[in-house]
Amino acid sequence: MKYYIAGKITNNPNYKQQFAEAEKQLIKEGHHVMNPAILPHGFDYEDYTTICFAMIDVCEALYMLDGWTDSLGANREHERAKATGKRIDYQSCLFG
Repeated sequence: MKYYIAGKITNNPNYKQQFAEAEKQLIKEGHHVMNPAILPHGFDYEDYTTICFAMIDVCEALYMLDGWTDSLGANREHERAKATGKRIDYQSCLFG
């Protein structure tokens, strides 16, 4: 399955590690992964939203990291996934 990882990035000093650990686990399970935490710095918020929505559109499922509800971007990604009929899995339900 193709997964997009969604979670809190802004004001989260550990986001790179959290996203990387989720990516590693999903790959270990045999999935393909889109990880937005590897995108370069320097773009506007709406640029990232456009890029991330495109990533979501080519995936079959979202993997929501714990704490995602505290992120405006992750909430928007969650809504995009629901609106486009994607499967949505939650970290605390799968690995925790």
